[in-house]
Amino acid sequence: MTKEALLAHLETGATTVCRAWTVHRRDGVTLGFTDHDQDLVVAGVACRADSGMTARALQQTTGLSVDNTEAFGALTAASITEADLAAGRFDGAEVRVYLLNWQSPDDHIEQFRGSLGDITRVDGSFRAELRGISELLNRPQGRAYTSRCTAVLGDQRCRFNLAQPGYSAIQVTAGVEDGRVFRLPELPGFADRWFEEGRLEVVSGAAAGLVGVVKSDRIDSGGRNVELWQSIGAPIAAGDSIRIQAGCDKRPSTCRTKFLNFLNFRGFPHIPGEDWLASYPVPDRPNGGARRVGGSDE
Repeated sequence: MTKEALLAHLETGATTVCRAWTVHRRDGVTLGFTDHDQDLVVAGVACRADSGMTARALQQTTGLSVDNTEAFGALTAASITEADLAAGRFDGAEVRVYLLNWQSPDDHIEQFRGSLGDITRVDGSFRAELRGISELLNRPQGRAYTSRCTAVLGDQRCRFNLAQPGYSAIQVTAGVEDGRVFRLPELPGFADRWFEEGRLEVVSGAAAGLVGVVKSDRIDSGGRNVELWQSIGAPIAAGDSIRIQAGCDKRPSTCRTKFLNFLNFRGFPHIPGEDWLASYPVPDRPNGGARRVGGSDE
């Protein structure tokens, strides 16, 4: 890439420039688009010209305000489909926008980097809001001091190895209702409600790669019913495979007995709760001034 060559080309006045977009989804899929009339390769990504992609003017600032723009395009089976948008496969995808000389695509500059925001679909087309990387500054930062654990099961703070036996299983679904209620085999060795608050990932089928959070996990005669908090947006059929992981309710007792991982517990089980802060002396209760411990989930 030669940024100087592109700037020199722009100074000539008679330019051959266009825009290109690359989209990197969280499932590892990378797509490229351009508003030129021929396909181009930009930054190692093949950018298609048949998507009908266009963009509004890019708003950029020198401060900490969020840069933003919008992209428009047609829903095509070869690139962006309505089913993928509905399933959430493009939610939070990384987007980069380039200005380039289409006669020499290596001469380009990156005008924008951010992520996809709100996406709307109307009459076979879509409109996507693009949010700059300064959008991350709008998220709450820092550690929360709560009685329950603030780590995510299996992350670097939790350090629990979910790959060890007894904490995950891959099974074929016997039936699915509304993309939310899964009928599974009995799964010997896993207690009732073992997977509640756990993670369910679809391994095969049209919804492969999509995930959900388990709301309810109950054993009944001949099988197991697993219900998610929210329906998965793509079709799931009987016979598709899913991977389900043990759930954690963030309580210290669960961390100690279910996962044997209390040394990595990232909560404060003895922090005073609201009942302690609002307490007051009453005639029929001892008021000797002894230490009180509140907020514990033990």
